[in-house]
Amino acid sequence: MVQIVLLGVILTFPANATAPGSTILIAGDSTAADYAPARYPQTGWGTMLRCAVGPDVRILNHAMGGRSTRSFLAEGRWDALRADMMPGDTVLIQFGHNDASRAKPLRWAPAQTDYRDNLLRFIRDVRIAGGVPVLVTPVARRNFGPGGRAVADFSAWSGVMRDLALKTGTPMIDLEARSRAWLDRAGPEASRSLYLHYSAEDNVAAFPKGISDDTHFSELGARQVADLVADGLKSLALPISAKISGSRPALTRTTALGRMDCQ
Repeated sequence: MVQIVLLGVILTFPANATAPGSTILIAGDSTAADYAPARYPQTGWGTMLRCAVGPDVRILNHAMGGRSTRSFLAEGRWDALRADMMPGDTVLIQFGHNDASRAKPLRWAPAQTDYRDNLLRFIRDVRIAGGVPVLVTPVARRNFGPGGRAVADFSAWSGVMRDLALKTGTPMIDLEARSRAWLDRAGPEASRSLYLHYSAEDNVAAFPKGISDDTHFSELGARQVADLVADGLKSLALPISAKISGSRPALTRTTALGRMDCQ
């Protein structure tokens, strides 16, 4: 009977799964998403987070461009993530950028109502499945105010997330605060290299006409934001925290590698 029960448990695990508790799943938007090589140098922090863990940890990145809490649920992406999750696994939840898109009804999730309710559902679903939800406030855009300090563009949404973290006892990485401090250290000019700023003369194949984008990251920016996330995750003292590398040279590079390897 014990063998039959154990077999039943094994068969419910996703294909190619590691041991329960050794997977980090990411629910989020374009700032965290994986991209095809043809899109390089555009890179999501979720891609580079793989450089913060050892080979015994699997990262399943379900983040997708243009998604909010509303559309992530409506399109079945949350259900797909839940199907990949095993008891003890960690789920990083970062939304806010697209929830604030009032002009796009399929994305729009007002902070104090729909966004709050959707986050509560995420927290509940992960806990019911035996997982560990971790809220991640929306990463900052390269937007500097009159005083030369990075601005919080999604303060209403990050405020709701902080409030829910406190009221529900959910671990949280305040990536908004961490990334604003990161931008402040870099300054308005040097921070251009952390986002997608290329001219036609730079001959970047993905952006032949050039691009000026203060939301999405270059390879270098994604590496450094992943380092902020890894540092936050390690500081939470969760079971997965012990599996986050203390030294992360691949994420603290000051020059781009030209690819997304962990070097």
